[in-house]
Amino acid sequence: MIGLARFVMRGRLQALVLAVGGASSLLFCWISAAVVALVTLRKGAAEGAWLLFWALLPASIMLYMVDDSGPLTVLVGTFTLALVLRATVSLPMAILASVLVGVVTGLLLVAFGSAYLEQLATAFGEFLARMETQLSAGGEQIVLPRPETGQIAGLLGGGGATLAVLCLLLARYWQAALFNPGGFGQEFRALHYPVSVTLLLVAMAVILSSTGATYRSWAMMCLLPLSFAGLSLVHARIEMRGGGPGWLVSFYLIWLVFDPVKLLVVCAAIADSWFNFRQRWAPQGGPLSPPGDGAAEDSEESRRRNTPGEQDSDDPKDR
Repeated sequence: MIGLARFVMRGRLQALVLAVGGASSLLFCWISAAVVALVTLRKGAAEGAWLLFWALLPASIMLYMVDDSGPLTVLVGTFTLALVLRATVSLPMAILASVLVGVVTGLLLVAFGSAYLEQLATAFGEFLARMETQLSAGGEQIVLPRPETGQIAGLLGGGGATLAVLCLLLARYWQAALFNPGGFGQEFRALHYPVSVTLLLVAMAVILSSTGATYRSWAMMCLLPLSFAGLSLVHARIEMRGGGPGWLVSFYLIWLVFDPVKLLVVCAAIADSWFNFRQRWAPQGGPLSPPGDGAAEDSEESRRRNTPGEQDSDDPKDR
């Protein structure tokens, strides 16, 4: 993966080849989105927008031919988050913006993709009907609830926002690996939200959930930043305990399989807003990462290198 980042940073043509090639495939559009984000973080909004324009061409063709807006929404969503990260130099703020990205994506699907949503709802209904037949073979009648188009739009919006955050994190990892090794890990482990932001996100999720089953999928978007904050807390705890990669692999396997673990991660992030567990876990007098953009700041030069929107040097190879 680092080899891809080095290839992208060689010049415009190399970045263009990967961005356009990835956007032409449903399986590899995430690589295209990460490339656009990396160029945006390293080179600036203008260079990122230029690359996004060319990547959107094959993504638009995919939308027209197979009626799948996934590559297009991931590209635009990731580029938006990269702009926020470059402007604010705050990873928590960029991930928080994913809520808006998910909501806008869902609303656009409701407004302009009703036929696509109806097709998905029909496909889900047929699948659930087959499941009902299999489950009712023992004699007991089982009826599964059918998803509505509004629920599907919320799921697609939340999924697009999640993928956009993951692509942004990959781009930030690439940037740190090339220009500030180790900076991304420290930055991610310091991901933290203040009490006011946490309360707002939880309140929005509760309000949406209470309005009915249609909007429960939309409520999950509000918990997306807290999910990443909780995962960051797990990374920080394992790092402070000196755990190796095996601990993280085991945790993510459990997290993927068991839904209650996902809820526990969100609850841990909510509790961390009040109690700031990283401060409590740190040894007395030991160095602590700030809960903001989080990277080592030993000097002015270090602060400049840790900035996601750092300016390029005059070396033509960076151009």
